[in-house]
Amino acid sequence: MPYPTDFKYTKEHEWIKPDGKTATVGITNHAQEALGDIVFVELPKPGIEITKGKTFGSVESVKAVSDLYAPASGTVTDVNGELATAPEKINKDAHGSWMLKITLKDPNELNSLLSAADYEKFVAEEGG
Repeated sequence: MPYPTDFKYTKEHEWIKPDGKTATVGITNHAQEALGDIVFVELPKPGIEITKGKTFGSVESVKAVSDLYAPASGTVTDVNGELATAPEKINKDAHGSWMLKITLKDPNELNSLLSAADYEKFVAEEGG
């Protein structure tokens, strides 16, 4: 599956789609494939500050519970409430099923993240 080129990616398999001073965050298709059937998503409440590289929630699948790591620092402005009752939406469309919307503390933090091409290369190397 091609990774959207307007997203940035982490080595922990989160994506972030920047839009000026705000951004949308989710997990990658590779992550949902590795996790298997997702049964529960734990996310922070709006207003919470998240810090780049630190955990902000978790995803539970039939196989394991995995921490979610913030791709950038900022304040949570919105959470995808649909995932509370339908976490499987992530399995159906990982890049279309956002988890958080944040106001970026420092948009320059995104410069250290992977491009779509770099992320695909990373996933291929990690799997190889």
